[in-house]
Amino acid sequence: MPKKIKIICKNLDNREFEFPIGTTLREMYDRLKINLPYPVMMATVNYKTEDLMFQVFRPKIVEFKDTSSEAGYRTYVRSLTMVLAKAVKDLFPNDVLRIEHPISHGYYCNINGRETKVSAEKIAKIKTRMKQIIADDLPIISHETPKNEAIKRFEAQGDFNTVSLIERLGKPFVRYFSLGTLYDYYVSVLVPSTGYLSLFDLREYENGIFLQVIDRHHPDRLSQFEPQPKLFKIFDEFSRWNTLIGLENSGDFNRVSNAEILENIIKVSESLHEKKIAQIADKIIENNKKIVLISGPSSSGKTTFSKRLTIQLMTSGIRPITLSMDNYFVNREDTPLDEDGNPDYESLYALDLELFRKQLGQLLAGETVEIPIFDFVSGKKQYNGDYLKLNGNSILIIEGIHALNPEISRGLDLSKIFKVYVSALTTISLNDHNWISTTDNRLLRRIVRDTKFRSYSAQHTIHMWPSVRRGEDRWIFPFQEEADVMFNSSLIFEFDMLCQQAVAALETVPQDSDEYVEADRLLKFLRYFKPSTDIEIPLTSLLREFLGGSNFKY
Repeated sequence: MPKKIKIICKNLDNREFEFPIGTTLREMYDRLKINLPYPVMMATVNYKTEDLMFQVFRPKIVEFKDTSSEAGYRTYVRSLTMVLAKAVKDLFPNDVLRIEHPISHGYYCNINGRETKVSAEKIAKIKTRMKQIIADDLPIISHETPKNEAIKRFEAQGDFNTVSLIERLGKPFVRYFSLGTLYDYYVSVLVPSTGYLSLFDLREYENGIFLQVIDRHHPDRLSQFEPQPKLFKIFDEFSRWNTLIGLENSGDFNRVSNAEILENIIKVSESLHEKKIAQIADKIIENNKKIVLISGPSSSGKTTFSKRLTIQLMTSGIRPITLSMDNYFVNREDTPLDEDGNPDYESLYALDLELFRKQLGQLLAGETVEIPIFDFVSGKKQYNGDYLKLNGNSILIIEGIHALNPEISRGLDLSKIFKVYVSALTTISLNDHNWISTTDNRLLRRIVRDTKFRSYSAQHTIHMWPSVRRGEDRWIFPFQEEADVMFNSSLIFEFDMLCQQAVAALETVPQDSDEYVEADRLLKFLRYFKPSTDIEIPLTSLLREFLGGSNFKY
């Protein structure tokens, strides 16, 4: 009689079950008859991500994840990109597919570079081939081989970016995947077969391809395509700049061993930031704007951007005045409640919109107004004799998550208002088929900052992150195209700089906690970067807002 092992299933109220040694996760899922609302994609085993073909040989805690979970969604999208890569290889074996970046609730891809236009006919052929691959339910096979064997395989394919990733990991064995004759490397697990991937679409977008994927919140349907021309322009500009300086992937950085070269990369990147901020300041002055509204998601660097913009305006003889939207909170007893009955301080309606618009209108008309101060102890607005008037050379700078919401400026003279959207729009990748999530960029910044300055553990930050993202999805991202200009706060070298502090913070997350699933994923991601702690970055660098050492006061 075969030996059995005990499994604790979190999906079934942590009940214990017995299975023969070597049972796969997929077999367990089928035998347990778990009814997840959406198709199962993968599972966590002792709070680490595993694919459904993973065999279990010892007692474990298991939780199955469907497409409504963040981990399940990532697995679906990652697997779908392998189907796309397979279709391109089958039809056009000499072409090079690159998954560039997320945009418009999907992913922008190019073939043979951003300059090469992908025809509608070619896209239609690729889409048809993808549908056939999915209909055939082909197995996606996970391989684990000695490092040297994996390197030889990818060298033979001419995929030296992947070789660089494997070398950077420094592990004796390497996992990669095959789909038919296609061998590819992915940073995490894939689904067992192509039949799991029923929903997708391809369409023309700019010069390349838009891969439309499942909706994060309703994974039984496709995400809604929403053109984002301003956001795409920023991604495109910085991606071209990366190509120009020869730094498109993390492997390109790992090959930079000369400290002087890295210092020059930092100087050029920081100079590009300063140039962009100066151009924004010039645009504000040239167009005779009196109010600047700045918004962006968490950890995008809005505060440092505002401070550096202030300096650029001052060099042109302008007197910037900052105004906090926090002063316009409604009294605490009037704060709207969220769906759980808790005060929703991120809601637009947590602000006294009527007072805010009234006072901005008065300021634009040249009047003097008494600005309220919100007392967080009493939960009420107070008036302490703080008066404000915009003189001829004054510009009001207002930063807040709702700054780009049209309701904020409704009824005001929009010709006098300038709107800026700030976000960390990551444009480097790990390799051609493994992009870097802009959300991960911001989460790592926040983990480092929270640990260093706010006495929050990485576990706490990870626990709160889904709530932060829900607020962004509702109150920030829908209005980003309202901006007159977008500023990309990402720095091409920042993962190397964040790496050491982020790893130290993530390693404190208890390995028996739900948050460890995300901590482990981020730790694995950071292994692809080379910590750089002995290279100086400017004291005014936007990255100093998170790393510390800034000469700005926050």
